[in-house]
Amino acid sequence: MTAMRAVRDIRVYCPVAAATLAALIAGDPGAIERDDTAATLLAILRMPPLGDFGRYREVVELAIGYEGFRPGEGAAPTLGTVGEASWSPTVILTAIYDAAADVGSLADKLLAAHPWDVPVITVSEPYRLLVRG
Repeated sequence: MTAMRAVRDIRVYCPVAAATLAALIAGDPGAIERDDTAATLLAILRMPPLGDFGRYREVVELAIGYEGFRPGEGAAPTLGTVGEASWSPTVILTAIYDAAADVGSLADKLLAAHPWDVPVITVSEPYRLLVRG
């Protein structure tokens, strides 16, 4: 049977500057390192035990797109206006880690560093990652 490892992932929906998204779409993945918000969150996602793949460290997945939202009454939006639909250039940063690892302090750091009024940060249930024996 194929070897497997129990892991979880932590996923951060991160707003980026429009210029950053344009550079990423144009094929410049290094642009993520130059975006103030993304670079801060990325630095946290690179802290052990996140992104630990044995011989590889600081493994982070990057997906690009937009996040749509409508701030409601009582919201303090960083972007957009209460009651109006908005779109934010967004990247999704995902780090996988050992399912038994305690990442509570890193999750707290991500929450503190995220600029949104209500950050979108998810932590998965454990799942199995295929590994070569």
